[in-house]
Amino acid sequence: MRHELDHIDEQIIKLLHENARIPLKTIASQVFLSSPAVSARIERLEQAGIITGYTAKVNPAELGYHIKAFINLEVNPGQKKDFYPYIKSCNNVIECNCVTGDYAMLVEVMFKSTEELDHFIGELQTFGSTKTQIVFSTSVEHRGIPLSTEEE
Repeated sequence: MRHELDHIDEQIIKLLHENARIPLKTIASQVFLSSPAVSARIERLEQAGIITGYTAKVNPAELGYHIKAFINLEVNPGQKKDFYPYIKSCNNVIECNCVTGDYAMLVEVMFKSTEELDHFIGELQTFGSTKTQIVFSTSVEHRGIPLSTEEE
């Protein structure tokens, strides 16, 4: 179900996406509403499932995670009932998507070493064949989705 957002809702989402810790008072001054009105809009956006949570950006390299990789995995449909709980339990998995194409899954992972990545790939291969791409650099970091009033 698509929710209609007005330009103020979009501005609030953009501000929160840029800084989830932005004070309500600051948002209110930028969208020309009172803090209680902004708070009510945010609560409505949360209840509608548009805002689903708040996170902190963390620099993986500062925590020792220097290896980022994307792993394509061929999983037979009958194995998915075992695969999904397994992959959800893997702390190094950043994201896992069921995709179209030659492979069924695209798994994004972060590891401290290539040895750890190699061990994980070996575990994944119990579900099917893999194809791995190690990231050298990232030209565009993860960002929010464009809102209708933003330029494309």
